[in-house]
Amino acid sequence: MFENLRSAFSNVAKSFSEKELSEKDINNILQQLEISLLESDVATEVIDSLKSDLKKRLIGTKVDKHEIESLVKKSLIDSISALFDATGKIDILEKISAKKKLQEPYVILFVGINGTGKTTTLAKLAHMLQQAKFSVVVAAADTYRAGAIEQLKEHTNRLNLKIIAQNYGADPAAVAKDAVLHAKSNKIDCVLIDTAGRMQTSKNLMDQIAKITKVVNPDLKLFVGDSLAGNDTVNQAREFYQHVKFDGAILTKSDADARGGAALSIVKVTNTPILFVGVGQGYKDLKPFDKELFIETVFGVKPESYGTETKIQHMEQPATKIQNESLVQTQVKKQEIKPTEAFEKINEKEDPFEGIKTEDINNYVDQFGVSPPENDTQARELAAKIKEWIANGRPKSEKNIQDDSNELNNDIPKPKKKRSFFGKLRK
Repeated sequence: MFENLRSAFSNVAKSFSEKELSEKDINNILQQLEISLLESDVATEVIDSLKSDLKKRLIGTKVDKHEIESLVKKSLIDSISALFDATGKIDILEKISAKKKLQEPYVILFVGINGTGKTTTLAKLAHMLQQAKFSVVVAAADTYRAGAIEQLKEHTNRLNLKIIAQNYGADPAAVAKDAVLHAKSNKIDCVLIDTAGRMQTSKNLMDQIAKITKVVNPDLKLFVGDSLAGNDTVNQAREFYQHVKFDGAILTKSDADARGGAALSIVKVTNTPILFVGVGQGYKDLKPFDKELFIETVFGVKPESYGTETKIQHMEQPATKIQNESLVQTQVKKQEIKPTEAFEKINEKEDPFEGIKTEDINNYVDQFGVSPPENDTQARELAAKIKEWIANGRPKSEKNIQDDSNELNNDIPKPKKKRSFFGKLRK
C-alpha cells in the first residue's frame, strides 16, 4: 500500500496542468487508486467508499499540477480518518473499573480461527490487565483442538494466573460458566475466555460460540485476526460478525504487515474498531491501535498536520482559502514548544521526532552539520535541539549567515534511516 499509493499519485500528478478537475480526470486517478488498494488487500467495500468520497471532494476543484498528489493524499487521509472515527472507541480499562465498582467481573470472549494468535493475544491482554492492577482468571473453553488447553496453561503458568479448565470434549459453555462463577466468588476483576477456532464457515463452531455467549453474556467480544492473511482475514471477520456480532478486533503480526489493508477493511465491513495490534512475540507486544500512527505509516505524514499547505480552490466555496489560513495559524500554535519544555515533552512520546516536519529535520541537519544519532539518548537530544530551534524562529547557523547566498556544502553528511526504541527516524 505504501509505495504503490505514492507512485500512483505521483504519476497522476505529472499528467495534469492547472485546471478545474473534471469527472474524467478524477476517473483516471480513481482507476490507479483502485489497483493500488487491491494490491494492498483492501476490501472492495472500502475501495468503493474511498472512491466515492474522493470523487465528491475532487470534482470542481482547481489545483496546481504540482499540488495534485498532495490534494489526493489529503482527501484520502480525511476519508480514512473519518472511517476509523465512525466506529468509536472502547476503553477496556475504564469499562473493567466500572464493572469492578459493581463488584461484578468483566467478561471478555475471544473469537477467531486457529493459527491467528488468538490464545497468545489473550495472554498478552491478560498481562496488560495485570500491569493495570486488575485480577484475571482465564477460561480454557477450546476443548476440541489438541494441545489448546496445554498451550493456555503454559501462558497462565508464566503469568501466574488462575485457569479454569476441564477435559477435552467438555462443554465449552460450561467451562466459561465455571470461570465466571469462580470470578464472582473470589472477587476477580476480569474473565478472559478462549474459544475454539475451526474454519469460520463451520456451523458447529458458530453454534458453539453462540451458546457460550448466551450462557455467560460477555461484556466484550473480540475478534482476533492475522494481519498477514489479507482478504482472508477480512472474510473471517465478516463471517464471525454475522454470527457473533463482536465489539472490536485485534490484529496480530502487525509488525510484519507491509500492506495495511486488513485494518481498513475490518473497520469498514464490521463497523467495529481495531482495539489492539500485536507487534511481537512478547507479552508486552500488544499495543493500542493508533489511527494517527496508521495514517502516518501509510502516507508518511501526520493527519492533523497535513494538507493545510495545499492550494485548493473550490469554485463554489470562496471562503475556503480563509478557512485554510486559519487552520495553518492554529497548527503553528500547536507546534510551538518552549525551549525549556522540549526535552520533557519528548520523553513522554515513543518517537522523539513526532510532530517535527521532515523538512525541518533536513534543514537543521544540513545547516549545523549534525551526524545521525546512534542511540535513543542521542535521538532525544537531537529532537529537543530541533524543537528549540523551531521555537526560536529557525535561526541560521553562523556559516549560513556568512555565506547566505551559497548552496549548502554538499559534503555535509546526511542522516541515514535508523531504528531505535522510539521507532524509525524519518528520511
